[in-house]
Amino acid sequence: MSDPFTAGPGLPRLLAIMERLRDPERGCPWDVEQTFASIAPYTLEEAHEVADAIAREDWDELRGELGDLLLQTVFHARMAEERGLFDFEAVAKGIADKMIARHPHVFGDASRDKSSDQQTLDWERIKAAERAGRAQAGVLDGVALGLPALTRAVKLQKRAARVGFDWPSTGEVLDKITEEARELVEARDSLTAEETFEEFGDLLFVMANLGRHLKIDPEAALRAANAKFTRRFERIEAWLAEEGRGPEDSTLAEMDALWDRAKAEERT
Repeated sequence: MSDPFTAGPGLPRLLAIMERLRDPERGCPWDVEQTFASIAPYTLEEAHEVADAIAREDWDELRGELGDLLLQTVFHARMAEERGLFDFEAVAKGIADKMIARHPHVFGDASRDKSSDQQTLDWERIKAAERAGRAQAGVLDGVALGLPALTRAVKLQKRAARVGFDWPSTGEVLDKITEEARELVEARDSLTAEETFEEFGDLLFVMANLGRHLKIDPEAALRAANAKFTRRFERIEAWLAEEGRGPEDSTLAEMDALWDRAKAEERT
């Protein structure tokens, strides 16, 4: 008889491995102790690592990261099965049914003669009908709390825009950014730390709205800016290392000059 943990197709093996890991008597004490809440941060982390591998176009690593993300789904499904809520098969069936329902132009009789923009509108209309069926009556209902904050801001703004709560152009958004920046400066100079925190959040929220109006994903834009900062700062470290120094042994003026050198190097 073959070992279910080492032989056979990958998915049945993974399900069997997770079942054993969660076994109270024969499993791993750490895995047995976990809950939905304790595993959720790992799930978010793995999703970000998938995005990171894609951004770096590291396809071998992407394969591994997708496996890590799949493990998170299997982990949650196993815990749900133990509590009699649902199992992995129900998860797979649910998403398969959802894809069929949301693509009537592929799996049904609806016309495929539509633009991607029209398909996006149709998709949102179908999702709205699904929310109505789940008694989610509010415009903002169902926007996940666990999303990265910038991504969630854009999703909230898109929902509000559908019912007309939106600035008509980028000009008004830019005016609002100026207003919020001024309020942040005033808060820094004369208000409490809590009020300054709130004004900073307001400015970030409007910046996300500007990205939406410009059709720029603010989360992706910030990731790109993070990568650029990392790349340029590593060049500063490399040049200083050639002199036997580190950033801690340098002045701000020296590092700023090297930063400009790194910028110029990227333009050539």
